[in-house]
Amino acid sequence: MTTFYTVLSWLLIFGYWLLIAGVTLRILMKRRAVPSAMAWLLIIYILPLVGIIAYLSFGELHLGKRRAERARTMWPSTARWLSDLKSCHHIFADENSDVARSLFQLCENRQGVAGVKGNQLQLLTSTDDTLQALVRDIQLARHNIEMVFYIWQPGGKADEVAEALMAAARRGVHCRLMLDSAGSVQFFRSPWATMMRNAGVDVVESLKVSLMRVFLRRMDLRQHRKVVLIDNYVAYTGSMNLVDPRYFKQDAGVGQWIDLMARMEGPVATTMGIIYSCDWEIETGKRILPPPPDANIMPFEQESGHTIQVIASGPGFPEDLIHQALLTAVYSAREQLIMTTPYFVPSEDLLHAICTAALRGVDVSIIVPRHNDSLLVGWASRAFFAELLAAGVKIYQFEDGLLHTKSVLVDGQLSLVGTVNLDMRSLWLNFEITLVIDDDGFGDDLAHVQDDYIARSRLVDAQRWSRRAYWQRIAERLFYFFSPLL
Repeated sequence: MTTFYTVLSWLLIFGYWLLIAGVTLRILMKRRAVPSAMAWLLIIYILPLVGIIAYLSFGELHLGKRRAERARTMWPSTARWLSDLKSCHHIFADENSDVARSLFQLCENRQGVAGVKGNQLQLLTSTDDTLQALVRDIQLARHNIEMVFYIWQPGGKADEVAEALMAAARRGVHCRLMLDSAGSVQFFRSPWATMMRNAGVDVVESLKVSLMRVFLRRMDLRQHRKVVLIDNYVAYTGSMNLVDPRYFKQDAGVGQWIDLMARMEGPVATTMGIIYSCDWEIETGKRILPPPPDANIMPFEQESGHTIQVIASGPGFPEDLIHQALLTAVYSAREQLIMTTPYFVPSEDLLHAICTAALRGVDVSIIVPRHNDSLLVGWASRAFFAELLAAGVKIYQFEDGLLHTKSVLVDGQLSLVGTVNLDMRSLWLNFEITLVIDDDGFGDDLAHVQDDYIARSRLVDAQRWSRRAYWQRIAERLFYFFSPLL
């Protein structure tokens, strides 16, 4: 009996170390960033069982077998659709400004479609204005409405959008609504999901959260896009979830959320529509390729229309493109670079690019919220401040709520607006969307918004920052250790 238990003990120990060795080899074989690999290895060696379970759950990009298969099978038809779209030569821009040229070439080469011109574009800087415009456009819809949001939380003016959407479905408009399961948990627990379905809205709960699926798909992979498409012509995207900030996270102690949305008319709605159709097919298995663009889809002449490129990221889309686009934009800056983000945990490459821009004389400003709803990200982001300040980057901490706007402005000409945070999750994991706009008029509008944010912020003083308490430095470094995993 003693021999049996001895053998069993040695077998368990051998199996235990074999498991650790197997996971270690798997991490090393994956071509991931060195800081991320080191962080995972340290977690696994310090807390082996917890670390192994965490890595198998969150360490790799598991879309799930069924969704991954859909992502593979949808591309032949999508490629044919894009090929047909390219025959509409009149909607594509054939030239760009000097500062935007490299980024537009990158996006065209990797996504297979150039930026589109002749779009009308409007910045919406208040939630009330955005929701009112959205209700008005839904009421005018005649054929189809497609929506995807990370969070839809009932309450306030969000309910007015829900009522308008149900009314549209009742009068025969084809309405599709896709919401992230984790972000919109309160919506799916409320009566609104059933009410919408009864009204004829096709409601889909995307990437459902379940303990039964924890090893089949990565649970923290989220549908983070915010997109509205109406009649294949009007489009919205930006940082705003479908919430009324007066009813959203009031107990978080960070104030109301401050967002930015873009309302567009023109051919950009067609390129955004193909992204939505891919998301819908990956999630439901149903194909809803948008119709070919109408010959009259571009009523705005070149001199009055904006040139826009749409970047999509996430499983099934060009890998690392968002990260490459940000690096290209930063390295294109010659005079000024302004970035706003609620969550600042950049990659080493992006941090290096930002610091390099400041060191070569570019006026670089980063605007982040002073108080963050994520304790981990709030502390981790501060670990980068010293290096940024030493390079001459100006850091502004927004004090009038939680600044949730994600924007980049380069030399007043090249703008990036969308759903992408400057953190690892947005850059390499989630389904995201970003508009790239090559237009100095839009750049002026965005600059005015960013100037307003700066006026409501406090500039971080480099000398005062260097004298911060020692315990704060320890906390920053501790949370920085987890930054590759955030």
